[in-house]
Amino acid sequence: MPQPPRFENAPETALDWHRAGSGAALATVVQTWGSAPRRAGSQLVVAGDGRIEGSVSGGCVEGAVVAEALEALQDGQHRLLEYGVSDADAFAVGLACGGTIKVLVEPVGTALPLDMLEDLVAARAARRPVAYEVNLATGARRLRLEGHADRMRMDRSGIEDDGETFVAVHNPPLRLVCVGAVHITQALVPMARIAGYDPVIIDPRTAFAAPERFPGETLMDDWPDEAVEKLGLDSRTALVLLTHDPKLDDPALTAALGAEVFYIGALGSKKTHAARVARLQQAGFTEDQIARIHGPVGLDIGAASPAEIAVSILAEMTAVLRGKSQ
Repeated sequence: MPQPPRFENAPETALDWHRAGSGAALATVVQTWGSAPRRAGSQLVVAGDGRIEGSVSGGCVEGAVVAEALEALQDGQHRLLEYGVSDADAFAVGLACGGTIKVLVEPVGTALPLDMLEDLVAARAARRPVAYEVNLATGARRLRLEGHADRMRMDRSGIEDDGETFVAVHNPPLRLVCVGAVHITQALVPMARIAGYDPVIIDPRTAFAAPERFPGETLMDDWPDEAVEKLGLDSRTALVLLTHDPKLDDPALTAALGAEVFYIGALGSKKTHAARVARLQQAGFTEDQIARIHGPVGLDIGAASPAEIAVSILAEMTAVLRGKSQ
């Protein structure tokens, strides 16, 4: 059975539909109040033939947005829409109470220039973080590869303090690279996927990295340093070392310390980690570089079982990603 899409791909869908001649409009949540069903930055794509992909409200106002999007495709103008989601409608989609949302509708090729959408899709394909700015009053638009550091770190799209500039954050999907196809990995990978990570498991020991143990997951049987070189390590990647074997962990660790990964975690006791630090010092790594390693891995929550250790690792990864780590 085909796997469903793992990540939202509204820009890519809009570009595909536009190129195919159907026409496409992007509808984006730009602001919310109360218990709105979808957060700012959520997107719905509407084709000229009525097809839709994505969501801006969990079903509460999609019909009205689709009607506006079809009109926008006719006149080529963007629209800023505001909807109140009633308590009854909110309850129907699993919320305790209603809220209000603002939705920006942009037809591709007119309000949203085709070359700008192509550049956005190319940046996403290359795993380059990019912010899309639009002035809601004037319609002026641009892509920014720098700036909005807090928004980018927190994955938080929204309207700036000027009340007019909407910033849509387009970060690459989070990626978790696990070195070691062990019991903890079996627990960590599905948890990480729920949290929005795309996992990759590296282990040259084929008995461990068996598809039967990790159904549907990406497995690499290369030596860890070769595997991470193929994957590429960037600021949206977390690396977790779980083998207890320096011959496997250290090559990947060496690669990660020279890259911009946002999290490095290494399993082992304090004694094991002290030995690891000594090896890295001997290899010429600085104190600041070594301090990037979270070892023993995970928050200290008294975890004992593989599943509990996985929870502690994912919690620490989240804290580091969001700038809440001590």
